[in-house]
Amino acid sequence: MSAVANPLSDIQTELAEFNDDPLGFVMCAFPWGEGEMAKESGPREFQKRFLREIGDHLHNPATRHKPFRKAISSGHGIGKSALLAWIACWGLSTFEDCKVIVMAGTGDQLKTKTQPEVAKWFRRAVNSELFEVNVTSVKVREPGREQTWRLDFLTWSEENPQASAGAHNAGKRLIIIYDEAVGIPDIIWQTQEGAFTDAGTEIIMIAFSQCTRSSGMFFEATHGTQRTRWRAEVIDSRTVEGVNVEEINESIALYGADSDHVRVRWMGLYPLAGEGKFIDLQLVLDAQSRQVIALDDEPLLAGVDLSWGGSDDTVVRFRRGLDARSIPPVKIRGQFTKNPTVVRERLADVLNSQFEGRSVTMMFLDNSGVGGNAGAILAGLLALGFRNVMGINFGDSALRDQFYVLRRDEMWGGMKDWLRAGGAIDRDRELAADLQKPILIKDIKQRVKLEPKADMKTRLAKMGLDSSSPDDADALALTFAMPVSALPPPSPEPHGEYGSDSWMA
Repeated sequence: MSAVANPLSDIQTELAEFNDDPLGFVMCAFPWGEGEMAKESGPREFQKRFLREIGDHLHNPATRHKPFRKAISSGHGIGKSALLAWIACWGLSTFEDCKVIVMAGTGDQLKTKTQPEVAKWFRRAVNSELFEVNVTSVKVREPGREQTWRLDFLTWSEENPQASAGAHNAGKRLIIIYDEAVGIPDIIWQTQEGAFTDAGTEIIMIAFSQCTRSSGMFFEATHGTQRTRWRAEVIDSRTVEGVNVEEINESIALYGADSDHVRVRWMGLYPLAGEGKFIDLQLVLDAQSRQVIALDDEPLLAGVDLSWGGSDDTVVRFRRGLDARSIPPVKIRGQFTKNPTVVRERLADVLNSQFEGRSVTMMFLDNSGVGGNAGAILAGLLALGFRNVMGINFGDSALRDQFYVLRRDEMWGGMKDWLRAGGAIDRDRELAADLQKPILIKDIKQRVKLEPKADMKTRLAKMGLDSSSPDDADALALTFAMPVSALPPPSPEPHGEYGSDSWMA
């Protein structure tokens, strides 16, 4: 194809028919079977299926202007980088002023793998002269449209997510592509979805990755609570033509079919080992799905993890025996927790309330807050006449110090044993993530010792994961602070609140 004076005119006349047909575009835009592509006959079957899925979404007037979200967790070597490059090339070639944003889990991934693969396919395209391919962008050669008709390779900043959010493209087409998406922090996903409210806009967001972690947005999109919203797909490398199955079988023989190496690298699944987590993902998943069991005489316990503003929440979680699901948690978001009076009054409401016809037998309150606020809240509740509340300091020595180091370690140990014994939890994403945050560290006496919260936050932040305090899990753990006696049988005579004699030290 010779150079043209007006790329826009050429695109409209030659490629407009593929506006809602990315598969047709890919088949026509690249010289399959010729030159350096002599051994390539076209997309693989999973790639064709994906391209058709986008086409069907756009071809349907009812869905065309609704966000298309697709997340693929796959094994290695299936051709996902080529697929994202085709989608980017199709987007710019068939829609005037289309914007494409491409991000990757790390800057090195973006510079050394993603950008070169995308550049290769733009160079191969039959309309390659229409594009100016740079290290950080691809621009359509149309005077005056350098800023509106382009692809940008963006690096992300967790500290300044707005800087990597890209721009809205109202009334046109916006394509957002994440390569090795598991490494992109949750805040970046959430920030970029801010553009999804634009009406009359074709919005396509695609996330590709191996699922190397069992937490975070990519895990939720492909294996967790948001699978339906994201059109999740898991692809085993062995099911894709052109992949060296013999190598995969050797890896399976070496590591075992149930090993995390095989699960992640070849099967598109998440790791089960939990990266050293004290409570691993499988325990959480089992607790989310099992049937709730609670006996009539089991007391209702409440655990309260206090916070003092910022991103951390004050959380109240409830448990009756093996049931920590039936009663929803109470969450006081960070901005409302700075005033101890507000928190005290909310907790008093909890103590005065009935939950499924039951009052709280005992409330265990995190008493390790800064500046004496935790103590003030506890003293305030006692002054109001509540005797079924007890302060617990996470940093105190464990009661069973032959097995645990601190009270926090001991309570988390009780919670882990409870999960193993059949405990049931709700599908709250925050709770599921919190339970998996702490890891074990060494103790000279071989006792259970969890990493300090400050170290945990630093470690998670470096991994690009949610590094907030595990408020939900700490609240549930507090319900294991002390054993509480079973309730007495119903009395024919009315009686008051359960007092301190309803629990045993």
